[in-house]
Amino acid sequence: MTLVKTLLDIPELRLRLRTGSALLDREVSRIYVTELPDPSRYVSAGEVVLTGLLWWRGPGDAEPFVSALARAGVAALAASGADTGGIPEDVLNSCARHRIPLIEVPADLSFAVVTERVVLALAAGRGREPGGARKRLLSAAGAPLPDLLRQGAEELGTACWVLSATGRLVAGTAPAPPEAGWFVPGRDAAVHGGFTLLPVGGRFAVPWVLAVRGTEPGELAEELAGLVGLARARAGQVRRSDNRMAEPLFQALETGTGDVVSAAVAAGLREPVRVVLLRTPGDETGLDSELLAELVEPAAAVPAGRIGRDACAIVPDDEHWPDDWTGRTRAALSNVDGVIGFSLAFAGLGGPVALDGLGGAVQEARYALELAARRGERISVVAGADIPVHRLLVAGTPDELRRSVRDRVLGPLLAYDAAQGTDLVRTVRLYLECSSSPTAAAKALHVHVNTLRYRIGRASELLGADLTDFTTQVDVYLALQA
Repeated sequence: MTLVKTLLDIPELRLRLRTGSALLDREVSRIYVTELPDPSRYVSAGEVVLTGLLWWRGPGDAEPFVSALARAGVAALAASGADTGGIPEDVLNSCARHRIPLIEVPADLSFAVVTERVVLALAAGRGREPGGARKRLLSAAGAPLPDLLRQGAEELGTACWVLSATGRLVAGTAPAPPEAGWFVPGRDAAVHGGFTLLPVGGRFAVPWVLAVRGTEPGELAEELAGLVGLARARAGQVRRSDNRMAEPLFQALETGTGDVVSAAVAAGLREPVRVVLLRTPGDETGLDSELLAELVEPAAAVPAGRIGRDACAIVPDDEHWPDDWTGRTRAALSNVDGVIGFSLAFAGLGGPVALDGLGGAVQEARYALELAARRGERISVVAGADIPVHRLLVAGTPDELRRSVRDRVLGPLLAYDAAQGTDLVRTVRLYLECSSSPTAAAKALHVHVNTLRYRIGRASELLGADLTDFTTQVDVYLALQA
C-alpha cells in the first residue's frame, strides 16, 4: 500500500507539504498529470494530481479546480510554481478549505522524474515492479516529442500520430494513413476508422489528439497521451522564454524606433523572413497567439509577440514555407473554428524581405490584414504579394496626404460631378482600368465609343491634363485609389 506520506519520504523528489498534514494516510492509486482548468471529467478517487499550474491566471481560478479534485476524492495535489513564482495563496487556501493535501514540487524538478518515481513507489507498494514497457516509456518522458512518440509506438507495437485541431500532423511514426481522415477531438477516448483517439491534456485552446492504430490500445496509450501533453507544455514554456528575448524586436517594430536589424539578429533571425499578423476580434483569452503558434509550425522557434492589437510572428522564408500559404491558413482556421468556434479570424502576410526590410514587411502584413477584415467574411486570409503594388503604396500614405492629393488632382472633376449630377469620376476610373482602351471602356459602361471619347475629353479639360498621357494616367489613377 502506498500512502501520501510515502511519496513525501522519497528523498530525490524533495517534495514539501504545504497543507493537509492530518490527511497523509490517504491511499494513492495512481498519478495523473493535467493542466485543464476543470479536470472533473478525468480525475478519480485515490489519484495524486500533478500540475504545473498552467491553468492558474489569478485569484479565483483555484476554486473550480480544487473543488473538482475534492468531489472526485483524489488523494493529493502536487503542484509546481515554476510559472507562477511559487504556489499562489489562492491554491493554498482552496486546498485547505477542501481538505486536499497540497505538495509543492521543486521548480527545477522534471515532471518525468516525479512521474517515474511515483509509479515505482506504487509498484513497490503492490509488491511488484512496473512492466518494462511502462518504465521505458516513462524514461522517455523528457525527450522531444518525436522521440517520445517513437518510444511509445515501439512499446505499443503499433504506429501512432499526434494531430492538431488545425488539421496539422504534429508528429507521427509513419505517414498519416488516408483512411484515418480528419476528426473532431472529444474530451474522452473514442474509436474512429480503426484508430483510437485519445485527447491530449493541457491548458490549450487548440486541442491535440493522440491517434493510435487499433481499437484497444490499453493504459499504456493513455500514459503516452499524458506524456505528450507534458511535452507540449514544455515546448510552450520554451517558446514563451524565447519570445521574451524577442520583446525588444517587437517594440522596435511597433514604435518605429531602435535598431531593428540588431534586435532581429539577437532574436536569432536569419534573412529572408516573412511577417504574419493574426487578429481574432472580441477574444481576450490569448487565442490569437496560440493559433499563430500552430499556423507557423514547423517553425516553432520563430520569434512571436504583439504589434498593436495583433499577434505577430516572424518566420524564416525557407523550405518549410508552404506554396499555398493563404489557402492552407484559411483551411487551418476553418478546421479550428469547427472544433472550438470563434467569432472572427483575420490574417495578413508581408514579405519575404531582408532584415533591414522588416518594418516595411510589418506594414505590408498590416494592410493585408485590414483588407482581410474588410472582406466581410468570418475567416479571411490575405498575402501582401497578392495585393497590387499601387494599393500597397497608397495604403502606406498618411490619411492627410491622401486627402490632399485626391482634392488637388481630382477636385475639379469631383466638383463638376456634384454640380451636374454626372459620373465622370467613374468613367475615368473604368477607362484607366481598361488600359486606356476607349472600346473596352465603352463596352464596360454600355455606351457608344464616341460618347466615351467625349467624356474623357471633357474630363481632361476639367482636370487640365491629358488623360492619354501615361504619366498623367498614373497620377490620376493613384489619386482615385486614395
